[in-house]
Amino acid sequence: MSSVAFETQRAALADVVAIPVTPFAEDGSVEQDTYRALLRRLLDGGITTLTPNGNTGEFYALTPEERRLVTELTIDEAGERAVVLVGVGHDIPTAVASARHARDLGARMVMVHQPVHPYVSQAGWVDYHRAVAEAVPELGVVPYIRNAQLTGARLAELADACPNVIGVKYAVPDAARFAAFARDAGLERFVWVAGLAEPYAPSYFSAGATGFTSGLVNVAPAVSVNMIEALRSGDYPAAMKVWEQIRRFEELRAANGSANNVTVVKEALASLGLCRREVRPPSRPLPEGERAEVAAIAAGWSI
Repeated sequence: MSSVAFETQRAALADVVAIPVTPFAEDGSVEQDTYRALLRRLLDGGITTLTPNGNTGEFYALTPEERRLVTELTIDEAGERAVVLVGVGHDIPTAVASARHARDLGARMVMVHQPVHPYVSQAGWVDYHRAVAEAVPELGVVPYIRNAQLTGARLAELADACPNVIGVKYAVPDAARFAAFARDAGLERFVWVAGLAEPYAPSYFSAGATGFTSGLVNVAPAVSVNMIEALRSGDYPAAMKVWEQIRRFEELRAANGSANNVTVVKEALASLGLCRREVRPPSRPLPEGERAEVAAIAAGWSI
């Protein structure tokens, strides 16, 4: 397929890429009606790109059946209102099966989670992503890069073999490294998504990103939309005003090696009466004493 065939997908990446939470019922199962309601809230808030089975969705704590369910619910609820970028990963056969499942349901893209393995060679990284991308040539493929060792030349090598690799979720917390990586890989060749969400979006946009991921968007879609609009118009002072608004919330999420990344988002949603606060191990709900601060932040955004 030519790059022209992926124009819709490329446009969808150059936006707020929402990572929905996966709400759990009292018995620990996926709370399907609540999940649909949270998706509708995102769609009604102007969000048009959704990533089910992302890290904010507790991808690694879901069973294979639950990951399929979340994919099915998202594609059904989104309909024509959003482009769905399904998170896939684990071993190659599992990632390929997930990608084909997403394709068969009508998804347009998959995001390939960083390979979870103690020993990742750069050539092996290419092999892993190539196996997934070649299995679904009609889908746009977006590697999720958290590996600071990976070079831009390796991404270019992957895309030479697989023209459906059209975008990158770059989540190494180093704006200078991102700027170099993007230029080594091909700045215009890929859509660059700031994979560390709103806190890093202004610095990454200044280096060539045109989209950013968000977990905060679950709580306050308008806040994330305000930031992308400011960044698109090149109004960095306005973007940094939004940055100041979200700074404390994101600091709470990032503390202790991002231990409470999902926890804080679900706590904010719980404070607004939108879903239960429960997360699965190895995450853990916030201690009672820290809940009030999160609730106050969320209440301030909803004014």
